[in-house]
Amino acid sequence: MSAQQSTYTRQARRSIQGRDLLAQALLSLGHRRFRTFLSVLGVAIGISAVILIGVVSEGGKNVVYSELQTFGLRTVWIYRDRKILDPQRLQRAGSGITNEDLIALGKSGCCTSVARFSPLVYNGRNGVNLLKAGSKFSRVNAVGVGPDYMEINNDSTSMGRGLNADDIARKRKVIVIGETTRRELFGSQSNPLGMEVQLYGQTFEVIGVLAHKDRSFLSSIGSSGGGDADARALIPYNRQQAIMGSKDIDTIQAQLVNDQAPAALGTGQIIAFLQREHKGNYDYRADTMEQYIETADKILGGVSKIGIIAASVSLFVAGLGILNIMSTSVLERTREIGLRKALGGTERSILLQFLLEAALISGLGGVLGLLLGFATSYLIVQLTGFPLLPSPVTALLALVVSVVIGLISGFYPAYRAAALRPVEALRYE
Repeated sequence: MSAQQSTYTRQARRSIQGRDLLAQALLSLGHRRFRTFLSVLGVAIGISAVILIGVVSEGGKNVVYSELQTFGLRTVWIYRDRKILDPQRLQRAGSGITNEDLIALGKSGCCTSVARFSPLVYNGRNGVNLLKAGSKFSRVNAVGVGPDYMEINNDSTSMGRGLNADDIARKRKVIVIGETTRRELFGSQSNPLGMEVQLYGQTFEVIGVLAHKDRSFLSSIGSSGGGDADARALIPYNRQQAIMGSKDIDTIQAQLVNDQAPAALGTGQIIAFLQREHKGNYDYRADTMEQYIETADKILGGVSKIGIIAASVSLFVAGLGILNIMSTSVLERTREIGLRKALGGTERSILLQFLLEAALISGLGGVLGLLLGFATSYLIVQLTGFPLLPSPVTALLALVVSVVIGLISGFYPAYRAAALRPVEALRYE
């Protein structure tokens, strides 16, 4: 016989032996259907838990980040810090930011990390006011802003235009409203451009409608950045100041030059400039999108870790179930193992059969767990409306983990079965 024929013969024998081992493993599991089903179910529950943790973690991140992006990911806010720790220190009036500061900031060239900025002027009551058109009213968050506000805030218009530099320079009585406000005042099918509305008892002309923004998740968790983003009204900041009878600016909202620019550097440059202008009479604070993203990462990361621990416990219990059923199987089949070894069965073939049974249990459980996890994810999407889609990487990893757990749990019973001495096994009652 040639070497090639010999190699082919060995491969054929291994193929036949492999099919025999698979057939024997399936037959053995079929004889113990109920215990096999319980073990498969235990693995399936653990794997589906892993899938759901991945779904909630990744889907939650996507939802939170998509809503944070509606503020502009390179955005920072600078405002006066009114908390004074020294009780002897004089509490000065005003916001610590004026129109003169804004003009000087634009001319100074001090803030190389900042691309553009806009003043924010509120009405002293958190910006909440009633906007009137004819006999209809709408509650709005009225804010006085500059011409760069919409670009900084990642805003766009679905109708008309935003505020421009000429509107600001002339203190025009023009207003940009949100989608909710448009619907409440003019109806969902109406074009409000050129229409007049009443705000602060003054008449404003509608020049634009802001495109829809979804911040429902931030609203549901009570975030200060939440609320209905479509119930806003933007007017020139100096018109808001004239109405309020003040030249104060409540907040400077700025945009960093790029994603690599450190937020701390940009805010530090603006704060240092303001403190020089006011000779250190005011303290300032800064909020950055970087901080909000880090906070979201910590919260979602903590939830994910807790979920992974819970899923790991489920998989550990599933592994114990496989260990139990395989150990019981070895005990029940002691005489069978002894007979097979007496007839020439090798330790390797017995070891492989029991490992194959464990792998089949965990593999079937893994597949069932994936189906259960996907079905539950789909149900969550239908109930919540959040785009919580399973990650293919997580699904593949979960399936691999399930098989590995099965092999690890089944190794000791398989090794014990393979190591049985034929004479002692045949005597077992």
